[in-house]
Amino acid sequence: MQGDSRAAAASAVPAEGVVATWLRAQGLRPLPLQTQTWRAIAAGRSGLLHAGTGSGKTYAVWLGLLQRHAGAAGGGRPRLLWVTPLRALASDTAAALQAPLPALAAGWRLGVRTGDTPDAERAAQQRRWPEVLVTTPESLSLLLARADAPTLLAGVAAVVVDEWHALLDSKRGVQVQLALARLRRWQPHLQVWGLSATLADPAQALAVLLGPQAAPGAALIGDEGAKPIIVDTLLPPRVERFPWAGHLGAAMVPAVVAQLQACRSALVFTNTRAQTEWWYQALLAERPDWAGQIALHHGSLDADVRRWVEQGLKRGALRVVVCTASLDLGVDFAPVQRVLQVGSPKGVARLLQRAGRSGHAPGLPSRITLVPTHALELVEAAAARDAVQAGQLEACQPLRAPLDVLVQHLVTVALGGGFTPASLLDEVRSTHAYADLPEDDWHWALDFVRYGGAALRAYPEYRRVQPDADGIWRVPDARVARRHRLNIGTIVADAQIEVRYLNGTRLGAVEEAFCARLRPGERFVFAGRTLELVRLRDLTAWVREARGQPPHLPRWQGSRMPLSTALAQAVLARLAAADAGRFEGPEMAAAQPLLALQARWSRLPTPSRLLAEVLYDREGCHLFLYPFAGREVHAALASWLAWRAAQAQPRTLSLAVNDYGLELLSPQAIDWATELPRWLQVPDEPTLRAQVLASVNATELSQRRFREIARVAGLLMPSHPGQRRSQRHLQASSTLFWEVFVRHEPDNRLLRQARDEVLAHELQLPLLHATLQRLARLPLHCQILPRPTPLAFPLLVQRLRERLSSETLSARLQRLVARLERAADAPAAHRRARRQPAAANPGADV
Repeated sequence: MQGDSRAAAASAVPAEGVVATWLRAQGLRPLPLQTQTWRAIAAGRSGLLHAGTGSGKTYAVWLGLLQRHAGAAGGGRPRLLWVTPLRALASDTAAALQAPLPALAAGWRLGVRTGDTPDAERAAQQRRWPEVLVTTPESLSLLLARADAPTLLAGVAAVVVDEWHALLDSKRGVQVQLALARLRRWQPHLQVWGLSATLADPAQALAVLLGPQAAPGAALIGDEGAKPIIVDTLLPPRVERFPWAGHLGAAMVPAVVAQLQACRSALVFTNTRAQTEWWYQALLAERPDWAGQIALHHGSLDADVRRWVEQGLKRGALRVVVCTASLDLGVDFAPVQRVLQVGSPKGVARLLQRAGRSGHAPGLPSRITLVPTHALELVEAAAARDAVQAGQLEACQPLRAPLDVLVQHLVTVALGGGFTPASLLDEVRSTHAYADLPEDDWHWALDFVRYGGAALRAYPEYRRVQPDADGIWRVPDARVARRHRLNIGTIVADAQIEVRYLNGTRLGAVEEAFCARLRPGERFVFAGRTLELVRLRDLTAWVREARGQPPHLPRWQGSRMPLSTALAQAVLARLAAADAGRFEGPEMAAAQPLLALQARWSRLPTPSRLLAEVLYDREGCHLFLYPFAGREVHAALASWLAWRAAQAQPRTLSLAVNDYGLELLSPQAIDWATELPRWLQVPDEPTLRAQVLASVNATELSQRRFREIARVAGLLMPSHPGQRRSQRHLQASSTLFWEVFVRHEPDNRLLRQARDEVLAHELQLPLLHATLQRLARLPLHCQILPRPTPLAFPLLVQRLRERLSSETLSARLQRLVARLERAADAPAAHRRARRQPAAANPGADV
């Protein structure tokens, strides 16, 4: 839930009312945004409550809904649904919602129904359904897939979607939109309320939640008194002038321990699960006496382990929890005094969300301390504080008409009482995602669930939905129904391998690709323990505890987050200030030697200047370009530039990217000062689309994306009754479907969706096009280098990492850094100028 201190609860009922009596008994007082919300709910309006973490949102909506709806009898059916994005939040949400129920809704019961709900509890709920149900998008869709769904859910009077910003731009958000449209079909006066923080455009979020028909009359309520946010930085003991990603991590451990020692309870956020495991071990090695007071928390750990950690935080029994985004949302940890963020948060909204875990009550300031893992993150830290103070948040891009989600929903509705195509089309088009759904896409989706589409028409197993004698489309095959219910949802991840001790105790799950590389007897770190693999059998890794330095950390896919556009622009603004000689704040003062050297050897990138650097050495001709558009855009831009260079003259280029820029390495000399302005000319978007697709292995990317789409659409079934399929099996099946569609149904909508999603989400085509347009307006400064600059050095390291072992890389970097440091410290009169090719023009402005 959106965590609220008890001091946040309040009421707008008359002073002698039941709610006021309950509030007085709790020692609570109303807040302005709460009274405003209660008035809107009492008038029957839906809406969105947008306010910072810990501002009192939960009780604002919850007490208002209880006042309006608790007088009606439940009749053995749910009356109020509370949708939370994470199963881990459900129990905490239920505890907060339960508190006022005895006084304000006597006789009402509250239940939790998620993937973690035990079978016995599910069975008890079906015998007598609770009036209040806390659930997730996936479990809500499962309820819609029940044969008695129209009867069971027709009495639902209100739905609350918690942490809407976490769902807004995802397929899970589309799933929620479709579920709300279905509930609204049965209950036209349904009240829907969203709770959200860290939104750049609350009006857009409201429109996506409610759809084009309901949004115009809805209430949009915000917190006028902004919660104070303190962003500071833990400065490293020494700032190196030639940084690379992660090299400061180990050096910062003692400083982090000193900060943690000074507080009773703290959260240490990292950006990846692998980092969480590493930092947990590092902190425990530094302070072994903290054993039992320090824990870790991430989404791959067993649910019981996560719950134990959450309860320990609430009781104040844990000094430190090292965590990922698994604790970003909702859980109310009042004892938490400090929040530390290891590495750049990469986004302003993420920074605010994590900061809100401290000072988690109205009126109390939230504080987050940034821990840089390389020197350039000092600039990011200063820029992040600027962006927070300016309210510059990242914009969301809600999805439009994903057909895999629509296909899944058609089967869900066919199971949940059936449908007629005409009425369901009106319902689907009432959502924001499908408001403009073309007729031919709708008919294709119907044909796909009825026959499997043109390519699969001959195979009966793909005829999932059929109209009955009355024209109602239903699922006639019980096996299809079971498979669909087992695989409902849009969360797609690589196959997971359970990790269990030999006695059967479950620790959690890691990705199959990681386990496939382990041999029995090898050690790895997981759940804060050093484990030895005994055997891998039936998608379970059986392990025992081991001693010694572990050689392996699990790796999870999709763990790298790109620098957001909002934060990148704030970084460029800080670099512009440095270019003008202003190094304001402790972070910029600490980074000044690095930035001064960059300016001395080359230039600093700024919002009004595009910097390119060219270096000639034994490897060839290096181009370093600094668009500051984030890792994903740079990857697409590097591939596109390499393709354009190869079109001019056949050549092979090596690529490296990070969040600040890209490197292209050619064995042959290229006159970049002349060619780069021409190759950076912006084509129209259709031409750019074709060229980007030609520049990368688009087929491989699309096939991987198609595998995810096929799973959501129900072509691939990871889980069958009594059976789980391996990732290799799913990949083979996906490849077979891909080849069949390409050969026999090339206009298949799922193929088209896969290509579109690759362009939009992996190759970032819209953002790439916008970046090229921005770069086209900037003067280009092309600087010939005698040696790598502080900005170029991390890109060199990134490329070398892909070729060398960690030991070889470390030795090579030590030698290279030593040479560069000697050059940086050499007196100007003794610096040797490097002879450049005749065509090169050092320091050319183009």
